[in-house]
Amino acid sequence: MNFPTEILDRLRKSGVVAGFSVDNVAHAIPLAKALLAGGIDAIELTLRTPAGLESVKAICENVPNMLVGVGTILTPETAIEVKAVGADFGVAPGMNPRVVRAAQEAGLPFAPGIATPSDLEAAIELGCRFVKFFPAEPAGGITYLRSMAAPYQHLGIEYFPLGGINADNMSSYLREPNVPAVGGSWIVQKELVDRKDWSGITERAAAVFKRTK
Repeated sequence: MNFPTEILDRLRKSGVVAGFSVDNVAHAIPLAKALLAGGIDAIELTLRTPAGLESVKAICENVPNMLVGVGTILTPETAIEVKAVGADFGVAPGMNPRVVRAAQEAGLPFAPGIATPSDLEAAIELGCRFVKFFPAEPAGGITYLRSMAAPYQHLGIEYFPLGGINADNMSSYLREPNVPAVGGSWIVQKELVDRKDWSGITERAAAVFKRTK
């Protein structure tokens, strides 16, 4: 299953997707609402903590205006679970054919992670046309992405860069016609979440959102 046009359009409109993990399920809803209040209406909640899946479910059920993406989907079983709790899409750091197929069978729009032309060709062979470019900056940044993407331009592949993206370099990625959105793990600061400083999260989100315009 490729990404539906409506999700890609929303990502294009958002420009930036806030990436984060949640340690406490009780933080999930206020955190999502704080981001939304700052103008960021797309997230990638990574499944790196025991609270991850329950947090996804809580946001899907209680913050309907948020586009909920789930990251760090490493097994076929997880792809199925993510779809079951209501996530809008999933992403992974790498290109695992078994995970891609499970997501497709479950009806979960899914972007595997790619960092090389070989990764990209494996994703293309499975029908993927929207992929996560990870880790973007360590792999070579925007210059590398342009070079890697060039031979596949006629296929209409679009890229979701994450890894080393920040407020200073995000604009250079968003100027690329094949980059509808970037992922930003710097937006949600753990200290602010631990202090339940939701207004602080909203301020950071608003500052980032302005840079996408």
